[in-house]
Formats: sequence, C-alpha cells, structure tokens
Amino acid sequence: MKIKELILISEMLSHFEMIQFLYPKMKIETYEAYLIEMLPHNYKQLAIFEDEICVGITGFWFGVKLWTGKYLEIDNFVTHPEHRKKGIAKMMTDYLDEKAKNLGCTCIVLDAFTGNFEAHRFYYNQGYEPRGFHFIKTIDKNGFS
Repeated sequence: MKIKELILISEMLSHFEMIQFLYPKMKIETYEAYLIEMLPHNYKQLAIFEDEICVGITGFWFGVKLWTGKYLEIDNFVTHPEHRKKGIAKMMTDYLDEKAKNLGCTCIVLDAFTGNFEAHRFYYNQGYEPRGFHFIKTIDKNGFS
C-alpha cells in the first residue's frame, strides 16, 4: 500500500467517491467550494492507495489554540467499506502521529460522532481519549451533508 499527501484541489476532487461514503448526499460542487475555503487554512488530505485505488482518506490541518498550542486535527476519517480490517486506518493514524511530531505539535485532536462506537474503540486503541464535549448549535439544518 502507498501513502500520499494530497495538497491540490484537483487531487482531492479525484477521490470524491471516498468522501461520499461518509456524506452520501454531498454534491461535488459543494465539496469543491468547501475545499477552496479550507486549503488556505493548512488543510491537506492523506490518502492510502492499494493498486492505484484509493482505499482510505482523511483530511487534516494544523493550527494553534490557547488550550493546546500547536495541534494537528484529523477531519473526516474514511476507509473504503470493502477494505476495512486491513490496517488502513492504523496506517493513517501512524502517519499523522509522525506528521504531528515533525510539526512540533503538542497533540492531535479529532471529533467522532457520539453513536460511532466502532470509531471510538479504534481511537481508544490508538491512544486517543475524550477530553471534553464538542457542542454545536445548528443554525441551518440544510447546510449539513
């Protein structure tokens, strides 16, 4: 398997079908518009390929917050359903662990939906622990994919 960082919108758009496993209602035009806004804020993607086919993808970015200093955030972690249980997710977290260390980050943060117990188990096994609650106040229900 091959790991590649995606930094161009064209690269990210070419793997849109992976994002649709997580957000099946999202349209490619919406995805592209979001990427255009996200890239100037240190957003990149990490993709795993098996025989030139994308089987895992996640977004990530880094920044600085008062409570943690420099951090790396994992965003939208997706493994192709037909390729789960092959260690792809672990490859991505291991790569991002090293990336965070190389960037001088104090921690890696991520959000997992409250009902996604399989993801919770995976993240616990990778050394992640809940630190607080991520609260949201929905302003426009139609804005969610």
